[in-house]
Amino acid sequence: MDEVRPTSGAQAHGLVPLFPPGLQAIYGECRRLYPDQANPLQVTAIVKYWLGGPDPLDYISMYRNLGCPAQDIQEHWHYVSFGLSDLYGDNRVHEFTGADGPSGFGFELTFRLKREAGETAPPTWPAELMQGLARYVFQSENTFCSGDHVSWHSPLDNSESRIQHMLLTEDPQIQPVHTPFGLVSFLQIVGVCTEELQAAQQWNGQGILELMRGVRVAGGPWLITDMRRGETIFDIDPHLQERVDQGIETEGSNLSGVSAKCVWDDLSRPPEDEEDSRSICIASQPRRLSDKDTEQIRETLRKGLEFNSKAALPPINNQRQSNERSQSRKDSLESESSAAIVPHELVRTRQLESVHLKFNQESGTLLPLCLRGRLLHGRHFTYKSINGDTAITFVSTGVEGAFATEEHPYAAHGPWLQVDAHTVTNTKYQASFLLSNVILLTEEFVEQMLGDLQELNTREETKLPKEYSWPEKKLKISVLPDSVFDNPLQ
Repeated sequence: MDEVRPTSGAQAHGLVPLFPPGLQAIYGECRRLYPDQANPLQVTAIVKYWLGGPDPLDYISMYRNLGCPAQDIQEHWHYVSFGLSDLYGDNRVHEFTGADGPSGFGFELTFRLKREAGETAPPTWPAELMQGLARYVFQSENTFCSGDHVSWHSPLDNSESRIQHMLLTEDPQIQPVHTPFGLVSFLQIVGVCTEELQAAQQWNGQGILELMRGVRVAGGPWLITDMRRGETIFDIDPHLQERVDQGIETEGSNLSGVSAKCVWDDLSRPPEDEEDSRSICIASQPRRLSDKDTEQIRETLRKGLEFNSKAALPPINNQRQSNERSQSRKDSLESESSAAIVPHELVRTRQLESVHLKFNQESGTLLPLCLRGRLLHGRHFTYKSINGDTAITFVSTGVEGAFATEEHPYAAHGPWLQVDAHTVTNTKYQASFLLSNVILLTEEFVEQMLGDLQELNTREETKLPKEYSWPEKKLKISVLPDSVFDNPLQ
C-alpha cells in the first residue's frame, strides 16, 4: 500500500547526514529542475520492498510543471520514480557493482500528465501505473529502453479513455545522473492509443514518438499524456499514416519480437509421439549464429513485450529476500526453469515434413509485420510463448550455422524450430523461422502469404477460428481464440 505525503525539507535538501547517497543524487537533479518545489508531494510505499512490501518503488515524487509557453508546451504534472536505481548502495535491494556501470537497473521512470483546469493536486493513479511497470522489471529482471512499447490493453487511469498503451522515451528535461552507485537515466512513459501502438510495432517506437512530438494534442515536444485525447495522430493528420507506411517500406520494422500466445505442431508424425511439439521446454540456442544475431535473439526471447499486460507484469513475490538478489542479473535466455535446459550437444536436430502454427488473434495480427517488416528486410522476429518456455524465431538464412536449409526447410532443434525462407532470385529474402515451424518461401510465396493474411491487418475483430493453408508448402497457420491457449488440452 502507498501513502501520499510531502517530503520533509531536510530530506529534500539532503541535510540528513545518513541520507542515502543514491536518493540524494536524484533529488539533486529534481531540485535543479524544480528549485521552488523543495517539498513535492510524494507517493511512498508504507512497507518498503526490501522489508517485504509489494511495491518496488520507495517513492514517486509529483511536481507541477508550468510548461513552456514559447514552445506551446502546456502545463502538466511531472512524476519521478525512486527505486529502480540503487538508492542505498548496501545490497538491500540492488547488488552494488561499482560507480562505473548502471545503478541498479540503470534507470528511473517518469511520466508527464496534462494538468486539467482547476486541478490543484496531482492525480495519484500514475504512481500505481509506475509501480506496475517496476514490478515487471523486478520480477523479470528485464530492463526498458527508449523506443520500447508496453501493450496494456486498458485505459491507464481505469477510465473510458482511448489511451490504453505506452511507449517509452528519454525524459526531455531530466538529465542522466552519476551517483556513487552508478549511472541513472530517466525513461518517460508516454500514453498512446491502440492505433499508435500498432504503428510502433509495425515500424518503430522512436518514429511514432517523433510524429507525436509534432502534434500538440498528442503530446507535443515534451510528449505530455492527455487522458482525454479522443483522436489518434492519424485522425488528426491523415498524412502521418503515409509517413508510417513509407517508413515500413524503406526501413522495415524495429520490433524484433513479442511475448505471445502461440504453439506449433509437427504434422509429420502422430500427435501421441512423446516428443510432440506441445511438450514444454526451453528453447536452445543454435551454436553457430553470429554474435550479433545470437545476442539479438537472446534479447528478444528475454525481453519480448507482452500483448497482455496482466501476463507481462506478474506480481512480485513478497517473500523474496535481498540475499536472493545478490546474484548477477540473469543472462538473456534465463528464466525460472532455465536450469532444466538440456546441454546443446544432447539436443538433436530433426527435419520436419509439415508444420502447423497456431496463434491467438493478437499474435496473428503481427504475421504480416513478420513477413513485410522483418523478413523482407533480412531481419529476425521472435514469438515467445507466455504459456510456456517455447519460442518461434524468424532469422535470416544468411546467418552461418542455421540448421534449417533450403533442402530441409522445416527443422527442430529440441523445442526450437527453424524455418528456411528463400527466394529464387534474391537472397535478401532468405529467412529462417526458429522454433515453431520452418518453411521454404519463394518471393512469389511471400507475396501470396501477405495477400492471404491481409485481413489480419484490419482493426476489426476477425471471426475465429481462421485457417490458412498452403498444401504445396506443407504449411498451415491457424488463428484461434484465447481459450485454446489458456486450456492446452483443447
